[in-house]
Amino acid sequence: MKTNYWSVDKFVDNLENYPQIQQAAHLLAKNEVVAFPTETVYGLGGNAREDQAVEKIFTAKGRPSDNPLIVHIAEQSQLAAFVESISANAQLLMDRFWPGPLTIIFPLKKGFISNRATAGLDTVAVRMPDHPVALAVLKAAGLPIAAPSANRSGKPSPTTASHVKEDLDGRIAGIVDGGPTGVGVESTVIDCTTEIPIILRPGGVTREQLEQVVGEVQVDPALSDEKEAPKSPGMKYRHYAPDAPLYLVEGTKEAIQRHINEQRREGRRVGVLTTKENETYYDADYIFACGERAHLESVASSIYEALRSFNKQDIDVIYSEMFPTEGVGNAIMNRLLKAAGQRVISG
Repeated sequence: MKTNYWSVDKFVDNLENYPQIQQAAHLLAKNEVVAFPTETVYGLGGNAREDQAVEKIFTAKGRPSDNPLIVHIAEQSQLAAFVESISANAQLLMDRFWPGPLTIIFPLKKGFISNRATAGLDTVAVRMPDHPVALAVLKAAGLPIAAPSANRSGKPSPTTASHVKEDLDGRIAGIVDGGPTGVGVESTVIDCTTEIPIILRPGGVTREQLEQVVGEVQVDPALSDEKEAPKSPGMKYRHYAPDAPLYLVEGTKEAIQRHINEQRREGRRVGVLTTKENETYYDADYIFACGERAHLESVASSIYEALRSFNKQDIDVIYSEMFPTEGVGNAIMNRLLKAAGQRVISG
C-alpha cells in the first residue's frame, strides 16, 4: 500500500477546507485509515461506525482486537447518536476539559458504533482532541473516528509524523503531518458511568484537576496491581517498550552509575534516561535528557521521543531514573513502568 503524506500548517484559516485535510477526510469516508496529530500523540483514525475500517486499524497496528478504541468527535452534539446518557459529572468534565486530553467513558447506545471499536462492551470511550488539525479532520470527515495511537502495538507512542512513518509507512492510507504534539502522553481516561468517577488511565489531565471539578475521584486498582484486569483502552497489554530492556532504578544517581559500570564491564552498550539537571553526571554510551525534573510537563512531552531514541543507538540495556507521581508525574511513571514491563531495581 502507498501511504499518502500531507504536511499541513495548523495555523491556516478554515483548515477543514484545506485540500490536504479534504483528501484525508475522503479516505476516512471510504473506510481507509489515516494518521493525524492530536495534542497528546498522533492517532490512527478510522470510521468508528464500520467494522471494515476498525479492522484496518487493528491490522495496521498489530493490535489485539479485544482492546477497545477511543472514539474521537469534533462536537458534543455528536454524542446523541451513540451515547445512552450523560451523567452530571460527565457534563461538568466535558464543559471544563473538552476539547482536551480527557477521554470519558459513557454508557453505549447500541447500533451506531461498530462493536469492533467497543470490543463488544456496553460502554464507549470518547474524547474531543484539542488540536486544530485533528478537529479539522474530524469536521471534514463528519464521522466519529476511532483512533488509538498511530504506532505498531507495544512500541512507544508517536509524537511526530516521522515516528508514524517509521512504524506504519506502507500499512496505512495516509499521514497528516501537523508538527510535533504538545502534551506527549495520551489522554486521561475516566469512567463516568459510576457514582464516583474512576480514573482508568492517567494522562494529560491530572487527578488533582479532575477533583477540582467533580470532587472525589477514584483510581482503577489495575493501575497499581498487575493481577487486576484493566478496563481502559490501551492498558491491557504491554506498551511503549523500546527494543532494549528498560529498568527503572529506585535509588540515587550513584546507584544508577554503578549499574551502568557493571553492564559496561560485561561489554554491553548502556543508555540512560534522565533529565537536564542530571545529564552531565552520567558516564554511559548514550544519554537522553528527557525535559526538566522541576517541570514534569517537559518530561511528559518528550518521554516517547526518549524511548524511541534508544532504538537508533544500538543500546543493549537502558536505565531510567524514577519520577514523582504527583500531577502529570503519575502518567509518566505509568508509561515507564509499562515500557519496563514493571522492572524496578533498588539501589
